[in-house]
Amino acid sequence: MPTVLITGANGFIGRALCARMAAEGWTVRAAVFPAGSPVPAGAAAVSVGDIGAATDWSAALAGVEVVVHLAARVHVMKETLADPLEAFRAVNAAGTRRLAQSAAAAGVRRLVFMSTVKVHGEATNGRPLTEDSPLAPEDDYGRSKREAEEALCEVSSTTSLETVIVRSPLVYGPGNKANFLRLLAVLRNGWPLPLASVDNRRSFIFLDNLVDALMLCAAHPKAAGRAYLVSDGCDLSTPELLRELGGALGRPARLFAFPPVLLRLAGRCTGTSGAVDRLLDSLAIDSSRIQRELGWSPLITPAAGLRATARWYLGAL
Repeated sequence: MPTVLITGANGFIGRALCARMAAEGWTVRAAVFPAGSPVPAGAAAVSVGDIGAATDWSAALAGVEVVVHLAARVHVMKETLADPLEAFRAVNAAGTRRLAQSAAAAGVRRLVFMSTVKVHGEATNGRPLTEDSPLAPEDDYGRSKREAEEALCEVSSTTSLETVIVRSPLVYGPGNKANFLRLLAVLRNGWPLPLASVDNRRSFIFLDNLVDALMLCAAHPKAAGRAYLVSDGCDLSTPELLRELGGALGRPARLFAFPPVLLRLAGRCTGTSGAVDRLLDSLAIDSSRIQRELGWSPLITPAAGLRATARWYLGAL
């Protein structure tokens, strides 16, 4: 099997991908930050320092055939920078361009880029998003990822580097942090939630399903030059998600009806509009292109994935 460099290898997705690729015979080189960070067994760590326009990738890329680029500056809960967009651009756009240029110069065959559904925006009305839907990011993270995608297209058009773009919705699974972890805590504590009246559809993807898709994109000949939206293939409303998770935790979700328009007003008054909108709005995607072109399908159902996530959470308490 070829040698793969995985950036962001000590992150939520990176740890799972390193372990799977190593188990399936790939020679895995794990780019980690900071230096000395642990990586899964079977992967060789390489430190590259901060990711940006001047990163020296030469040692990390020597002898590498495939790169899976997961490292990114992601959403910051309490942003303190005066110009956060430039900070996102420095890592996600300029850093990705630098990696692609370095990979092309080193003779790397393919680069798989972990992007986000946010390049299409924050919500859908009616029809699910496809890869041909307009690119209309609404936040700094989404804008920087769109610029990264554009940089990859530019590099691949003038070099022999094959690029594959994978756009995912929210990823959940054992080891989850941030918003999903807070949701699990709320349900376990039995707090009542005013979300019974919410009627929306949102796409998610279980960690193992995403890892399967990334591995296929790293190896399949037909993936070169393509962009793919990926999901579990079974969208859930917010109440359905909460009830599934509550059942998996053994703590049924305590939902009561409350007008969504008043929830949005409360979000504006408390400065939490973004979080409220994610609970109320639809964000559904159509992942049929990757199924049709590469033969991929999600192997783990949302119910099974949510149960696995709940077991991990309860075991970690």
